[in-house]
Amino acid sequence: MSLLPFDTEQEAIALADDSEFGLDSGVFTENLSRAHRVSRQLRAGICWINTYRAISPIAPFGGYGRSGYGREAGTDSIMDYTRTRTTWIDTSQEPMTDPFVMR
Repeated sequence: MSLLPFDTEQEAIALADDSEFGLDSGVFTENLSRAHRVSRQLRAGICWINTYRAISPIAPFGGYGRSGYGREAGTDSIMDYTRTRTTWIDTSQEPMTDPFVMR
């Protein structure tokens, strides 16, 4: 573990994000508001708050920067293998009257 001193939240976030990698991060604090605020700003695929290495096969896992592309596990991982398409089908036997009228 490496420890770096800091004076403000923003300085701590800048120190944490000053890396090409961003697989995971951790925040240890008694202040839950601070934990959420800092967690939102960290560039990391996982943020543990007051814990470490808690993982699950149903939760997305992956990083930012040189720590990987995309996500493994969870429903997010399927997005790497899918392409979304919208298809509208008119099943009416009647001809379309005006294609520019919103229905």
